[in-house]
Amino acid sequence: MMINLEYNFREPRTRTFYGYEAGDAFYEALIEAHRDLDEEQSALVNARLVLLLANHVGDVDLLREAIRLAREDVTGG
Repeated sequence: MMINLEYNFREPRTRTFYGYEAGDAFYEALIEAHRDLDEEQSALVNARLVLLLANHVGDVDLLREAIRLAREDVTGG
């Protein structure tokens, strides 16, 4: 399975209005999850979120590809 790099956010049973999109809801939830946390707590939330989502995905090849893409984007290589 290939990593989907196209916009793929959705909220089942939710209608969108005035340009509001499901990606906005995710971003708001992510920002809210970090509210009032110090840097260390925020890093732990990010790490836990990555592990929870990785477990949900479950496909190790897909996860390796995601790791490669994420690292490539940061290191430029």
